[in-house]
Amino acid sequence: MDGILLIDKPSGWTSFDVVARVRGQIKRETGLKKPKVGHTGTLDPLATGLLIIVVGSYCKRAEEFSKLDKVYEVTLKLGETSTTGDNEGEKTKISDTQPTLEAVEAALEAFTGEIMQTPPIYSAIKVGGQRAYKLAREGKEVKLEPRPVTIYSITEVEYTYPEVKFTCKVSSGTYIRSLVDDIGKQLGVGAYMSNLRRTEVGGYSIKDAHEIQGLDFAILLQA
Repeated sequence: MDGILLIDKPSGWTSFDVVARVRGQIKRETGLKKPKVGHTGTLDPLATGLLIIVVGSYCKRAEEFSKLDKVYEVTLKLGETSTTGDNEGEKTKISDTQPTLEAVEAALEAFTGEIMQTPPIYSAIKVGGQRAYKLAREGKEVKLEPRPVTIYSITEVEYTYPEVKFTCKVSSGTYIRSLVDDIGKQLGVGAYMSNLRRTEVGGYSIKDAHEIQGLDFAILLQA
């Protein structure tokens, strides 16, 4: 059993939850004690969408898939910031000012192309051998350096204050929470990511993904 499995990750599941679910089903159906299963790029628990699961020998190729470009459907909320950059964090009111559509579009345009981006402190990046989010949760200071990422396009913009929705294609390593936070700063009103769905990874599409709750062994055999 070697290959990839496209999963539509539901909200509330971690990427590891999906891996554990697939591994457990393979163990039950085949009797294998330690089937090799992994994922190729973490999605935050609240996010939904395409997760590429690697099985068997394809686990060695996980990094290859993780470096592919990605497409996301994003919803952000203006006027507030969040300690985690999303709905899970503690919110802080920043402004009641309602930016114009022209201002919003200009801010989005400002972050299109190659940019320097600082990852969120609540991320899985390692700092001194420990995950940044672990240090942040312990109340320790976390300093992450900016790094280059590419925002290839921001399209399908919809704006009804305080929400802005858009679709973006980005390079590997781009943090949408950081992008949203930067857009809020550019507008001077603050923002946090309220919803996120990944629809494409490289040439793989959410249209071909399976729901984890309805996953059966026949599908696993195709991996």
